[in-house]
Amino acid sequence: MGEPRKQAERSAATRAALIAAARELFGERGYAGVGTTELADAAGVTRGALYHQFADKRELFATVFESVEQDLIERIAARIAEAGPGDPLGALAEGAEVLIDAALEPDFRQIAAVDAPGVLGWEEWRRVSERYGLGLIVAGIGAAIDEGSMAEQPVDPIAHLLLGALNEGAMYVARAEQPERARRETLDALRAMLSSLARYGPG
Repeated sequence: MGEPRKQAERSAATRAALIAAARELFGERGYAGVGTTELADAAGVTRGALYHQFADKRELFATVFESVEQDLIERIAARIAEAGPGDPLGALAEGAEVLIDAALEPDFRQIAAVDAPGVLGWEEWRRVSERYGLGLIVAGIGAAIDEGSMAEQPVDPIAHLLLGALNEGAMYVARAEQPERARRETLDALRAMLSSLARYGPG
């Protein structure tokens, strides 16, 4: 194994250690409550190594947020796949439940719902959300149209509206004073919304 390959592997291991440590610390105490020295120490690397991998704490946080979103979308995709192809809107409801349940998890709540919109700004937060979530929704709506449970119509407007509703639902649950009650009520509302799409058509 050549030295360049060894260096690349060491760099990848350092980056992975920083992301894992940052995800845990940001999830526990929030972005503002964690400094770069503590992040480096928790990862077992130097601050110099941290700044070699990331321009600053914000860039590290952005990478952690992407990892949280990627993990979540993999869980949602797995739930949708378990639901099977026979009921696309029902499968989307199953995926919505995974998202809303994630809003009760401390690390997702703190990183994705509390810190990310403020730290990254609304535009970047929205862009990441679209990158990871919109495709599944487009596929689900398209499948519902193809199998006849929805009328033929443009998919993108409905998909964007639904993504917005799901994101707002997750934010509402994450910030609620009674999160379990908020979860139940939000899931009921989302299921009703998805059910109504089966009767929705243009004109």
